[in-house]
Amino acid sequence: MGIVPLERALQLAADVDLDLVEVAPMARPPVCKLMDFGKFKYESALKAREARRNQQQTVIKEMKLRPKIDPHDYETKKGHVVRFLKAGDKVKVTIMFRGREQSRPELGYRLLRRLESEISELGYVEAAPKQDGRNMIMVLAPHRATKAAAVAATAAKGGAQRERDPESGAETPASTAEPVAESGA
Repeated sequence: MGIVPLERALQLAADVDLDLVEVAPMARPPVCKLMDFGKFKYESALKAREARRNQQQTVIKEMKLRPKIDPHDYETKKGHVVRFLKAGDKVKVTIMFRGREQSRPELGYRLLRRLESEISELGYVEAAPKQDGRNMIMVLAPHRATKAAAVAATAAKGGAQRERDPESGAETPASTAEPVAESGA
């Protein structure tokens, strides 16, 4: 409509039963639109909710080890770390030292380096091993491709499966398709 005096703009809004909404207050002259403000607020809230839903939630799983862990137990714990990384989660690996073990932090460091080398194709070290009191902590993160594949697999698994109706050819959700029961007489 171009540049219109405020009174005229308010009159135009009242005539068509809409609100005069200032969209760009810093512009000279300020830019306003004629719209239903309640509907505008509702739609912007929907967009914000959708953006929050699409945000990626970072999950950190924790795996606790001991410096003198048995080889079989180590393989089991490593399997859990591999599973977490394949799922796209970060893993915090903690080595817990007790008693005299605290004077030998190189045992824990060597164990963490071994784990790092064995899972290098699935993830990388996000936070290098560091001593924190009685514990030594290292954070592993999945490679970007692994994380993207895990997110895609989760989305595919979570989506509603659909099947075709043989008579009409229309798609129906698999969960609502009712099985045909045979009578036993």
